[in-house]
Amino acid sequence: MIHVTATVVRDGAAREIPLRDLVPGDIVRLAAGDMIPGDVRLLSSKDVFVSQGSLTGESLPVEKFCEPETKEENSPTELKNICFMGTSVESGTATAVVVTTGVHTYFGSMARSITGERAETSFDQGLNRFTWLINGFTKHDWKGAFFFALAVAVGLTPEMLPMIVSVCLSNGALAMSRKRVIVKRLNSIQNFGGMDVLCTDKTGTLTEDRVVLMRHCNVAGRESDDVLLDGYLISYFQTGLKNLLDRAILDSPEFHAKTIVDKYKKLDEIPFDFTRRMMSVLVEDAEGKAILLTKGAPEEVFLHCSDFELDGKLSPMDPDLMVGLKQQYDSLSNDGFRVLAVATKELPGTRICAKNDERGLVLRGYVAFLDPPKDSAARALAALHRHGVSVKILTGDNHLISRKVCKDVGLSADPMLLGGEVEKMPDSELAEAAEKAVLFARLSPAHKERVIRALRGKGHVVGFMGDGINDAPALRAADVGISVDTATDIAKESADLILLEKDLTVLEEGVIEGRKVFANIVKYIRMGASSNFGNMFSVLGASAFLPFLPMAPIQVLTNNLLYDFSQVPIPADSVDDEQVARPRPWNIAEIKRFILFIGPISSIFDYTTFFVMLWVFHCWNPSRAPLFQTGWFVESLMTQTLIIHVIRTNKIPFLQSRASWALTATTLCIMAFGVWLPYSPLASALGFTHLPPMYWPILILTLFGYMGLTQIIKVWLLRKQWI
Repeated sequence: MIHVTATVVRDGAAREIPLRDLVPGDIVRLAAGDMIPGDVRLLSSKDVFVSQGSLTGESLPVEKFCEPETKEENSPTELKNICFMGTSVESGTATAVVVTTGVHTYFGSMARSITGERAETSFDQGLNRFTWLINGFTKHDWKGAFFFALAVAVGLTPEMLPMIVSVCLSNGALAMSRKRVIVKRLNSIQNFGGMDVLCTDKTGTLTEDRVVLMRHCNVAGRESDDVLLDGYLISYFQTGLKNLLDRAILDSPEFHAKTIVDKYKKLDEIPFDFTRRMMSVLVEDAEGKAILLTKGAPEEVFLHCSDFELDGKLSPMDPDLMVGLKQQYDSLSNDGFRVLAVATKELPGTRICAKNDERGLVLRGYVAFLDPPKDSAARALAALHRHGVSVKILTGDNHLISRKVCKDVGLSADPMLLGGEVEKMPDSELAEAAEKAVLFARLSPAHKERVIRALRGKGHVVGFMGDGINDAPALRAADVGISVDTATDIAKESADLILLEKDLTVLEEGVIEGRKVFANIVKYIRMGASSNFGNMFSVLGASAFLPFLPMAPIQVLTNNLLYDFSQVPIPADSVDDEQVARPRPWNIAEIKRFILFIGPISSIFDYTTFFVMLWVFHCWNPSRAPLFQTGWFVESLMTQTLIIHVIRTNKIPFLQSRASWALTATTLCIMAFGVWLPYSPLASALGFTHLPPMYWPILILTLFGYMGLTQIIKVWLLRKQWI
């Protein structure tokens, strides 16, 4: 459903094709926001800056040129005329030839070098040696001790954890896809559910993302077709990424574009970048004059203008007149318009242009666009707030229009931070201010990234939603990056989740699914870790004082297999409403407290079972070891299988909260199978023997006691707010 394409020139025509169809020798066109589709050699370039952080770790983009490389000792990433797969175009345009693709690229060779299996950890080695040592010294049967140690190591390892986590995440990804949220990185689902701060641009989330050109006026606010023509020529001739504003100008029905454009010839261009926040196109008119046409953020264009034009007359941009110009611009912004300034400059005898030529411009006027607020935005914001997610607006637009949009959707814009204020703040001060601010306006890409990192530094789980080239740094910096299917290649590549519909309502539904996934993963972690923690005490204690193995290795493995099978439906288990009502980030201290308090409870009832088997059923004699082992096997399997129903909910199990039918069914099946095993044809092969009738009522009391005590401790921990 989500794919990245490349612009390839084949048979003399440019076309978009999937990256998998690219072959060496293809000619590709690159523009700002594109992912480099393979290792390529530049044939032509114009102000091309490439982000190579994925290969080199550098935070700043590097400039690339089409000229041949002269230094032979350069490392591959230092070659100025080579761009590598896995990197992206920050600004500029280029044409390149594909040299290698896929696994044969420099990036592919790096990926191959890090594959392989991990070695056994020191914990695994230490656990094996310790259990082997205890049983070797106490039983004097080193061969039996070895196999028992191996079986215990398997039994104590939550080997189902990778499966449970993978299936939970995959099941969540499928559920989220039905909500029109596509998961690119499975492990991002948990962060999505744990998100308590969502940072987003206003365009397309709070607004319709349906930009319409409403006004084209001179500096006095009067309609001007000349300003529209200048803006149209810039949008038509630019070769970089055409945004919504460009499309709105090109779709303008106000004049016959084709007949007018034919009178002009493009000579050169200066691509847009987020430092200058403007772009220029050099054209030649019917009279042979070279004219530089510029459009961009008004406050930036103002700085590059020496004069403004009104009714055919030029006036200098002196401070007194600048006040009036700014008032006209602010008036448009206050009305909810997004405004771009248009300026021109004649460059006699010039065929090419550079950034230095963007000086001494003549301000012609403004083009103003309207992107109306979404009807669903206010409801979606309220729903996110109810679910514990606060929304912050991070935008490059000016504060006036941003404040107007926030007001229209019922979002308080106070307090507000501007990009200039963010620039001056140290990180510690920014962290405090970012927690309080709701609207951040006039931000550069670096500012957005700093705000995200500042919020994360205060302990928040931060999501960022963006779709532009300028959003890529913030998408990478966030705990979970969210983009849309219509976003630029670099934004989609940087994101963890892709929305098929740019709407906060879709996002809210995805958050709930993410929390369900996290809740089910935590169920298994709590249960598996606490159960294994308790089993460790039981195994080591019994091994120390019994004259025989407390459970045969084959019985340990059988117990573990059956118990694990009973947990398979956990990923599809139902989740209580209160467990998805608020964000739930990972809390290791919480899990540790749960293990320390709940884990030993299983050992208590293991030891009561040991007492019953030794003193009631007289199993001290090694000849009666099979009876002891069978008794503990059944009790251990029953308690471990049944306890998930207590651990899976904060309510009273079975009465206030019920598990899914699949989990209930596997619980009953495994418990019934455990009861049947000692009397089955498999009993002798597994070392089991018949249990005395008195054993079963004692087991029932043990099960009720175990579940009751666990429920009491769980409620106590909840009241203490320790879990």
